[in-house]
This record gives sequence, structure tokens and C-alpha cells, in this order.
Amino acid sequence: MIHNLVRLALAAIVGGVLVLAWTSYRIWDVGQHDDQRTADAIVVLGAAQYNGRLSAILKARLEHAIDLYENGLAPYLVVTGGKADGDTTTEAASARAFAIQRGVPAAAILGEDQGRTTLESLEGVARVMDDHRLSSALFVSDRSHMLRVLRIARDLGIAAYGSPTATSPSDSTVGDWIVAGRHELGGLALYFVTGETP
Repeated sequence: MIHNLVRLALAAIVGGVLVLAWTSYRIWDVGQHDDQRTADAIVVLGAAQYNGRLSAILKARLEHAIDLYENGLAPYLVVTGGKADGDTTTEAASARAFAIQRGVPAAAILGEDQGRTTLESLEGVARVMDDHRLSSALFVSDRSHMLRVLRIARDLGIAAYGSPTATSPSDSTVGDWIVAGRHELGGLALYFVTGETP
């Protein structure tokens, strides 16, 4: 009996390690692919802003998304993200202001400004796209974030493609990638088990 329990425990440990290794590989692999193509919209996932001043992560995402817009890949740019406690503005509003400064017409910018998590933002994006009869989107975020973003977006019925920014400081070094990858492993596990995610 004890022998069987030991074998079962070892099998569970090996299985867990294999799942972690495969998921880590998938996070890395999806982040290395840029599926640039024409779509109904380009969606930029929000990141920190400081009362209108963009974080380096949000700026990197926006610069990449604006380049895609200027290359004619979609007629709309969708900015996302609510505000943290104490903020005077939202990630979406800060992103919108930056995009307008960079020459994107205000009429071409749609917004989701309530989401505080990836899931909440993508649920808001799905509503915005539905309201405007849009069905496909090219998503912009960090390389380590793309697998989770695309999985949730597709689960919400969006024809989703990824174009990760290669200049985000969140995964610019091996150490940064390990930290970001660990966060994504946790986020994916939570999403698969509970349907929620940070």
C-alpha cells in the first residue's frame, strides 16, 4: 500500500513538472510569434500609468500598436484599462491621449476603461467590439502576456491574433522574463481552475 502511494506521489510530481515545463514553453513560444495581419481592430492591453504619465511598459505597448495602426492593419485602435485606487485618470484615458498626440484620429480610438485585470479588460473589449460589430482583433501586449491574452480573447468569441511588443522592459532580460513567466503561470493556472485571472 505504501509502495503504491509513493509511486502515485512520484507520478503526480513528474506530471506536475511536465505541465509546468510545457506551459512555460508555450508562454515563451507564443510570445516569439508576431501574427501581424489585417483585423477589425488593434487592441492594446493596459498597464500602469501615473496620473497621465505612462509607465515604460504601457508606452512600449502603445508605440507598437500605433505603428500597426499606421501600417493600415486595422481601422480602430482599442485602448484598455481602468484606474487604481488614488489615480485621477485611467490607463485607457492616458493611452488615448498618447495615441492622439501621436496622430491617431480620436474617432478611430475606442476604449474600455473599467477593467482592473486582464480578464475584466478583455470582457470589456468584447462588449466594445460587439457594440461596433467588430469580430477580429490584433492584440498588443508583452511577449510573456500573449498566451493568456489570446486564450481569454478566443474564449470570449473574438478572432484573436497576437503582435507582442519586443521593447517592453517587463521581459527585456532573462531575469525579467522569469519573473513575468512565473506570474503568467499563476495567472493561467487560476484561469483554468476558477475562470478568474489577474
